[in-house]
Amino acid sequence: MILQTLVDMVGLGATYALLTIGIALLFGILGLMNFAYGEIIMIGAFSMLLFKDLPWIVGVIGAVIFAVVVSVLTERLAFRPLRNADPVTLMIASFAVSLALQSVVRMTVLPRTQGVPPQPFLTQSFSLFGTRITMLQIVTIVLCGVMLIGLALLMKKTPLGIQLRAAAENFTIAKTLGVKGSFVIMSAFAITGVLAAISGVILVARQGAVSAEMGLSPLLIGVVGAVVGGMSNLKGAALGGFLLGMGTAALEAMLPTDLIAFRDAFLYAAVIGILVIRPQGLLSGTKVRTS
Repeated sequence: MILQTLVDMVGLGATYALLTIGIALLFGILGLMNFAYGEIIMIGAFSMLLFKDLPWIVGVIGAVIFAVVVSVLTERLAFRPLRNADPVTLMIASFAVSLALQSVVRMTVLPRTQGVPPQPFLTQSFSLFGTRITMLQIVTIVLCGVMLIGLALLMKKTPLGIQLRAAAENFTIAKTLGVKGSFVIMSAFAITGVLAAISGVILVARQGAVSAEMGLSPLLIGVVGAVVGGMSNLKGAALGGFLLGMGTAALEAMLPTDLIAFRDAFLYAAVIGILVIRPQGLLSGTKVRTS
């Protein structure tokens, strides 16, 4: 029972950590709370519906392509003209992009919730020390681990990563020193598109359905997890999301049946307690650009 709960906690924690990274990356560089991130996740999830009759990997590749293209287009068409605007304007713009994407998808390809048949290999399971482990849990942990490790290596070992970190430290000085602001910002949106695509793939595999409104819940999870861990610190954001996921799974397993409905109340009460003690997050980062 304990091992089973731990496996569930790690699987959900990895998923939530992935959700928080996409939110924190743009906030760290631009000071932008991108409320359209949930719709980018939904776009990636739609690929799994569109290619449901093809091999699973085709849907994953399609999800990455769709999400990256839409994410970069939102930067080019909506956020680039407002780059020097104040944070409130950027936030309102992200709300507008979110509603526009959701409305377009609802009026065209997803007028209602549609089911996605589970991949046969993801439904398989095996027992280890009396613990039932599904292939979906393994794939989730592996995908999340690869993405998080890949992002860490990108940020530390590549010229693009150095430019991204410099922009997050001080965007104005970074541009003065030769960092190409437009390229760095576009790259950040492309990276968040990849993260959103993988998140969408995992969510579809877990939920078995796609809808135009499915991005709201992961967006809220990503924002809360990033705030708990430290919004402008990628490691902190990942930690906050991981802890949020582990807490959700732990409460799901441990609460009495008649209290399960109040799971989120207990969880977010704990979140409030953490923020009262550490309002800057568990791992505070550098101050981000606000204009």
